[in-house]
Amino acid sequence: MLDRDGFRPNVGIILLNQRNQVFWGKRIRTHSWQFPQGGIDRGETPEQAMFRELHEEVGLMPNHVRVVARTRDWLRYEVPDRYIRRDARGHYKGQKQIWFLLQLVGHDWDLNLRATDHPEFDAWRWNDYWVPLDVVVEFKRGVYEMALTELSRFVPRSEQQRNRYLRSGLRPREQEGASGNAFAPPSPPQHMQAMYPARTGHFRINPGMELPPGASFDPDPQTNLTDPPDTKPLQ
Repeated sequence: MLDRDGFRPNVGIILLNQRNQVFWGKRIRTHSWQFPQGGIDRGETPEQAMFRELHEEVGLMPNHVRVVARTRDWLRYEVPDRYIRRDARGHYKGQKQIWFLLQLVGHDWDLNLRATDHPEFDAWRWNDYWVPLDVVVEFKRGVYEMALTELSRFVPRSEQQRNRYLRSGLRPREQEGASGNAFAPPSPPQHMQAMYPARTGHFRINPGMELPPGASFDPDPQTNLTDPPDTKPLQ
């Protein structure tokens, strides 16, 4: 299902835990890391598609999460020809996405990368909100920056932030008045700001990580990990 410009409707998911870290998944049999995402089927609303993809890719049900926010408009990226099936070239251009910010109200053990017979990820971890864009496939990086930046102002205050206000003798509302922002959006750490030029900065890192410390590895029992990387078209 494509629009008149050749973009397929799609949803992206930024899933927060209670520490405001985000779910970060390693695409199966590749070295690329990404957020859950998937196409919107005919007759589905973006929210319906989001809950379906949430279950298919990470095994969560609607009662495991709380919807915090979504992007106002579609965010688009073009897919290079080498990732597009031959029969789709010429009329398929890429994806247009609505991004959702969710907060996990369940537990880590509720996540399941093998909820279907066609898993998207073979490892996952909780990562700081400003994910390392160097490990995202290149043509998606612009959309990731736009989605994370737009939704950052809706990130809920953590318990640690609330405790800091109490220690300083300020109530959260008083602090909000001083900052002008009720949600105290996170900012990229200094060493990653060049990955988010909209947030300014000039330093860039290249972590080159394959399976970072703290990641959970969930290999596909039917996959030979010595096989070449998956070459199926990317979403």
